[in-house]
Amino acid sequence: MVLASSLTFDDGFPNLFISNAHGIRGQHVAFLASFSSPRVIFEQLSVIYALPKLFVASFTLVLPFFPTGTSERMEDEGDVATAFTLARILSHIPISRGGPTSLVTFDIHALQERFYFGDNILPCFASGIPLLKKRLQQLPDSENISIAFPDDGAWKRFHKLLQHYPTIVCAKVREGDQRIVRLKEGYPKGRHVVIVDDLVQSGGTLIECQKVLAAHGASKISAYVTHGIFPNRSWERFKPDSTGRPEEGLSYFWITDSCPLTVKEVKTRPPFEVISLAGSIAAALQI
Repeated sequence: MVLASSLTFDDGFPNLFISNAHGIRGQHVAFLASFSSPRVIFEQLSVIYALPKLFVASFTLVLPFFPTGTSERMEDEGDVATAFTLARILSHIPISRGGPTSLVTFDIHALQERFYFGDNILPCFASGIPLLKKRLQQLPDSENISIAFPDDGAWKRFHKLLQHYPTIVCAKVREGDQRIVRLKEGYPKGRHVVIVDDLVQSGGTLIECQKVLAAHGASKISAYVTHGIFPNRSWERFKPDSTGRPEEGLSYFWITDSCPLTVKEVKTRPPFEVISLAGSIAAALQI
């Protein structure tokens, strides 16, 4: 175990110390990072850059949530693709005795982001979907589950991992100055429909999808996202379905523990249920 203490100097910059630096020489070292806000990234990167130089046998960075993944493209001249920026920063982690750093991350927002990383890092792109499938199999109505995707992007990202379930796809269409969520394909009537996406922020699209599915006869509606970001406590918008009215509440809202600050707030609040990534991370470290 690597123990890193973090104090601050009078000017506010971190005063960092790796207390067992001699003890990790020749060991296989993994660092579990959480880039939950720009404020904490610098001090974690300082430790991440230092560890491979301590004569460790190999170094693995576990970053369950890649936080700038939604900023992956330029639409106007002057836009900055910060997903590329962060990938470049991680690509310059020093090489350890065992070679380039390994990176384990879950359900990165766009698959093409794997090409943002340089040759000095070896990304392993894992997914939380196998954990969701295991949880769905435990439900009493597991034979009545359908999977809904809130847009074509989510369908492209996850449909092959969930191909054994009936599929429903929603889509955003423009009506005048508004973008409205409509049912594009599939049959939610009488089904327990689980909306699946990689992440949620304000939750507006997910809620609109929920309303559309309920209007088309879904008997229950649940949701899953790997990364529950929920800025400004937006998780408060999601209520449990305690009256059998799926247009007003969710039966379950599954998130993983990739965003620990969110987990701390919602873990005891229905309809939320937290799925741990610990087993998947442990399995990835055995590669």
